[in-house]
Amino acid sequence: SGGGVGRGMAGGCRLLLLLALGRASAPPGGMLYPRETPSRERKELGGLWSFRADFSPGRDAGFVQRWYRQPLRQSGPVIDMPVPASFNDITQDPNLENYIGWVWYEKEVLLPLRWLREDLNTRVVLRFGSAHYYSIVWVNGVQVVEHEGGHLPFEADISSIVQGSPGIPCRITVALNNTLTPHTLPPGSIQYMNDKTRYPKNYFVQNIRFDFFNYAGIHRPVVLYTTPSVYIDDITVTTTSSESVAMVQYQVSVVGSTLYSLSLSLRDQEGKVVATGDGPAGELKVLKPNLWWPYLMHENPGYRYSLEVKMQTQVNGALLEDVYTLPVGIRTVHVTSTRFLINGRPFYFHGVNKHEDADIRGKGLDWPLVAKDFNLLRWLGANSFRTSHYPYAEEIMDLCDAYGIVVIDECPGVGIKMPESFGNKSLQHHLLVMEELIRRDKNRPSVVMWSVANEPASELPPAAYYFKTVIAHTKALDPSRPVTFVTDANYALDRGAPYVDVICVNSYFSWYHDPGHLEVIPLQLTTQFENWHKTYEKPIIQSEYGADSVPGLHSDPPLMFSEEYQKAMLKEYHSVFDKKRKEYVIGELIWNFADFMTNQGTTRVLGNKKGIFTRQRQPKSAAFVLRERYWKIANESRCLPPIIKSHTLFL
Repeated sequence: SGGGVGRGMAGGCRLLLLLALGRASAPPGGMLYPRETPSRERKELGGLWSFRADFSPGRDAGFVQRWYRQPLRQSGPVIDMPVPASFNDITQDPNLENYIGWVWYEKEVLLPLRWLREDLNTRVVLRFGSAHYYSIVWVNGVQVVEHEGGHLPFEADISSIVQGSPGIPCRITVALNNTLTPHTLPPGSIQYMNDKTRYPKNYFVQNIRFDFFNYAGIHRPVVLYTTPSVYIDDITVTTTSSESVAMVQYQVSVVGSTLYSLSLSLRDQEGKVVATGDGPAGELKVLKPNLWWPYLMHENPGYRYSLEVKMQTQVNGALLEDVYTLPVGIRTVHVTSTRFLINGRPFYFHGVNKHEDADIRGKGLDWPLVAKDFNLLRWLGANSFRTSHYPYAEEIMDLCDAYGIVVIDECPGVGIKMPESFGNKSLQHHLLVMEELIRRDKNRPSVVMWSVANEPASELPPAAYYFKTVIAHTKALDPSRPVTFVTDANYALDRGAPYVDVICVNSYFSWYHDPGHLEVIPLQLTTQFENWHKTYEKPIIQSEYGADSVPGLHSDPPLMFSEEYQKAMLKEYHSVFDKKRKEYVIGELIWNFADFMTNQGTTRVLGNKKGIFTRQRQPKSAAFVLRERYWKIANESRCLPPIIKSHTLFL
């Protein structure tokens, strides 16, 4: 668990009130990524924003004094805060590093005149890639949107507020609360320490049941973008294929008018039109398609076509046109009792688990870090990762599509341990989060499976109905992909496992269990696999395994926390993987790609050290063990052209 010092419970109670009202529901419609097109413009709002944490006794001064009604600097002192970034590690203030409650952001921006003329039929939208955890947004003092949950985008049409006032700055105010409750995703709880002989008055801590730091702030890009007043709101694409022909099924929704025409053009990477269509739903036929293949499974991985959708309509006698271009990868996914097939060929996950985590910026999107991570993934020979334990930034997902990195897309369902987190209130929110996640990522070829949770208390009786419902809802939203959740429960007690398509299991033999005894791994891991497969007859991914290692700490014979112990543990696991991947094991994902920050604790020395890279992305000894293994597996694959050699790529 992690702590935050507070001086009163009103801030936490206000959040609970907001959640109870259920006002922050997902709006109907699409969530297309804002792209510039001939009919659309975008304006980035990244940089320094004004910032204030509400340290008032009840954390509610901002609402009582209505800070959103005037520039934030007029109601008290502000500091500069970078966006996107977590606020926790930016300053030297320890109270801000562990702050729990409401913080306030503000940005003033001038909009182009052409956006503000009502006669041009322009719609202006404010969009947040994500903010953690509960957000309320005002524009010029008018509340425009409220959203519960980090890691997923939300937006508001602000046309009526900003248009008609040219030359006046657009003032964007955000109130953000990082409090976690038993019914949030991820869950948490506020605990008040009432022993006045040990704690100051009104002292409380935020308890969490997950092992990473609860960074907070505006973590992803904030943009203003425009569309015509009649616009393409959503596009849904699914694909089927054979070697000679592919079918691209599409659905397009338009908002603002019922009288419009739609035309579609599918272009290859050379710009050649390979198929055309019209109308809001239909099918495009592609002859001799270039399929989307994973990295190291084909000499041209990550192939994407461009689907240009053009809408035309009449508004007040004038022609209005909207254009949106969606990248499309043609690929299929199929699961058998022993195999995971992409485009009809067996796919073996040899990859990593990651975190959005780095020095100073916390969980804020950072392009140099993103580029470095993808170069390391490809150097490693990793073909996949799981978005542990929340959806990652859309910009990261775009690169997975482009590079052919396969993704298990996980929602923020981590730390679901308390019985009250399996009730109807939690379930309702979980279903909503899956709707938002699928709405965002449904068209991505890299996403081959949804994960609805990580290490829940799935042995509890209410877990059966809970996961049956969440998984059925997910499949109804997207029948084209398998669904899983990641378990660490006993195979005989897990009440959610009957409903998944692929068994994903985490185990840490000789670390959390029998620590220091590497010799127990072969027997215990073999038994684990055999029990799960005998019970469910489904393919299995080892979704987590690993050991902490402090870089530069050496020991021979290997002792825990040394680089040698991490290497030795990996090799013991790998010997079992090599036997079982000939049968029904379809993947291995190391925990973790890089060291990451956690709450302070007696087992955590500046965070979790299970990375094969340091937090600064420098390799430990285990990285070279894994690199040799992953390239060997890739080169053994029948689908890999023999010309691809580990020593000729990405050095």
